[in-house]
Amino acid sequence: MLNPLHLRTLVEVVKTGSFAGAARSLGCTPSAVSQQVSAFERAVGVTLFERGAHSIRPGWAARYIADRGAELLAALDGFEREIAGLVKGLRGRLRLGTFPTASARVVPHAVARLAADRPDAEILLDEAEPDDVLPLVLAGSLDLALVYAYDLVPRTWPAELTVLPLLDETVLVVLPEGHPANRPQVRVEELREERWISSRDGTPGATCAVRLCAAHGFTPRIAFRSSDYGVVRGLVQAGVGVALVPALGFEPLAGIVGRPLRGKPLRRHVFAVHRTANANPLLRGALAALGSACDQVAGEHLARV
Repeated sequence: MLNPLHLRTLVEVVKTGSFAGAARSLGCTPSAVSQQVSAFERAVGVTLFERGAHSIRPGWAARYIADRGAELLAALDGFEREIAGLVKGLRGRLRLGTFPTASARVVPHAVARLAADRPDAEILLDEAEPDDVLPLVLAGSLDLALVYAYDLVPRTWPAELTVLPLLDETVLVVLPEGHPANRPQVRVEELREERWISSRDGTPGATCAVRLCAAHGFTPRIAFRSSDYGVVRGLVQAGVGVALVPALGFEPLAGIVGRPLRGKPLRRHVFAVHRTANANPLLRGALAALGSACDQVAGEHLARV
């Protein structure tokens, strides 16, 4: 197998026309250059230079190898730079899982920062609910994921994961602006007779709504279900029900309001999770970008942790 060091020496000898010139260029002695050229000749099985008393002349094989070798060495140098960039977290691929409201509000800021800081890195997104993305993180199919947990639907985390808090969202009651319960803080018991709009049955959001109402002595009459908060807000705007919506999922619409609950706020907590053993060099930059993105969206009902 050819030694890249020997090839680089050969290219320099042909380029400079002498062992001494190559030695100066490579920062070694003429004797070392001569030994490397001899080793290369033994490896390829042909004499590469005509040696005189005070000069050398490259043969046809030396000129051919030097021409092609220069191309190979340039490619090798480029490959070494790519590896260095990969190790430093400037290149490579990061697979990020996220849930829909974070995709809309947080992820764009984070991806924009990553693209600016690491233009040669590839960022892949996969959107799903936490129960779907957490197994992918554990399996190594995702490097990093944004997930959430409600106060009333706490999560336990596998020991293999590192869990970093990012945001605390207030869960808002969304109701028509003219609703009798529309006050700065809403009493849940005043919504006992209302029709409710909830996310898909069995999701943490739906479970949270049921547990909240149960704590106030009633079972919500769920008339409509959608895991798209745009649809939920539209249904409230149409006057067909009320809903619980976390702050990331609430956007003002004409005729509706989002109010916190009376007393202790109900919250949904947003976390970044990754396998503790994951050595992807892009992880650190991605976590910094997500933190910066959360700083940008923090405000009323959205507290940076």
